[in-house]
Amino acid sequence: MRTVLVIDDVPAVATALTVMLSLHDIHTLTASGPEEGLAMLEKHHVGLVISDMNFEADTTSGEEGTALFRRIRDLYPDLPVILLTGWASLESAVQLVKAGAADYIAKPWDDAKLLATVENLLELAESSRSQARIQRERQRRRGALTSRYDLRGIVFASDAMERTIEMACRVAKADVPVLITGPNGAGKERIAEIVHANSAVSAGPFVALNCGAVPADLLEAELFGAEAGAYTGANRARAGRFELADGGTLFFDEIGNLSLNGQMKLLRVLETGQYQRLGSSHSLRSRVRVISATNSDLPLMIRDGRFRQDLFYRLNVIEIPLPPLVDRPEDIPALAEHFLGEARLADDAVAALLAHDWPGNVRELRNSIERARLMAGGALIRAADLNLPPPARAAADMDDPGRDAIEKALDRYGRNVTRAAQSLGLSRQALYRRIERLGLDV
Repeated sequence: MRTVLVIDDVPAVATALTVMLSLHDIHTLTASGPEEGLAMLEKHHVGLVISDMNFEADTTSGEEGTALFRRIRDLYPDLPVILLTGWASLESAVQLVKAGAADYIAKPWDDAKLLATVENLLELAESSRSQARIQRERQRRRGALTSRYDLRGIVFASDAMERTIEMACRVAKADVPVLITGPNGAGKERIAEIVHANSAVSAGPFVALNCGAVPADLLEAELFGAEAGAYTGANRARAGRFELADGGTLFFDEIGNLSLNGQMKLLRVLETGQYQRLGSSHSLRSRVRVISATNSDLPLMIRDGRFRQDLFYRLNVIEIPLPPLVDRPEDIPALAEHFLGEARLADDAVAALLAHDWPGNVRELRNSIERARLMAGGALIRAADLNLPPPARAAADMDDPGRDAIEKALDRYGRNVTRAAQSLGLSRQALYRRIERLGLDV
């Protein structure tokens, strides 16, 4: 049930509001003064407060309404408050709106405008409560995930990343190869570490090989090891990655960069479990959990003849897709704060981070934050310190609306600041600051 609390010492005002709101299925509670109003809030679930600014006879200063608003704000910071004001206390009401009040309505009020404001704020309040419930459920899920699994300290805030991590944890116990797909710099190796940390071989080593960083003529030695003298410069015997990873996990990063000859050699050892050091005829056996990662379109490479289909099926028993950073924007501020250390982000810096497309993903974000820390020379990082290119905007005039856009929005919504702010994509406080700066009449 939608419920509004009216706090006014004039019975006729309370009655008029009660009748008007009841006609639109809004339940109304009434209180004649601040203390009674606060008591009602303690006992009942209220979605909105409509409060007078003056309660004592012959007072017009608005001080009582100001004090009541601040007490409500302290006790119920998310509860919207509409202020009823006469012209004498208009200035006080405007200041309170700047401080966070939902809106102010001058007496005598226009029923249609007041009702529109009430309906809008109740809808926003319900949406806020829904978001709070979603946030609590999200915190519960992530708490359970953290307590049950070893997440290797990964930082995330988005539901998309939560799903990826949960999938990695669930498949970890299965003794099957895993293929992690996603763009460069998105954190594929960290997901591989989570799979290993929660697997049956977590006590064993985690050995990584970047397939794009190994020359083709050295790949066999990297994979299988080499005896002394097996090639120029091999002064002593060395173990390969399969041998080093025995009893643990072998992670092939950027597997799509492996040559066709390297793919064939890798497929053979995956099928037989046996290999030989370069320069040796003695067969070795290694039991490893294989995890691969790629930013390439392997099915397309198979069609083009650049990747073996049989190796793809061997590696891709379970695929874990990792979305790019731009598709999980909630992670951007969380990761930035993690990389900042003791420094802090200004509001314009957060906005710049969220507006950027991050083609280099988490790696690019980390580099940008580290560079900004050096450039800022202080504890506060601003947008200019990030030195990010300006985002392309199809509707740049709506990003920072000017006088004409604000005037049109105010006219469209009958000078209702709350609804005008929504249409412009601004908070009420932000719109009030612009109205004050431009000297507009509301």
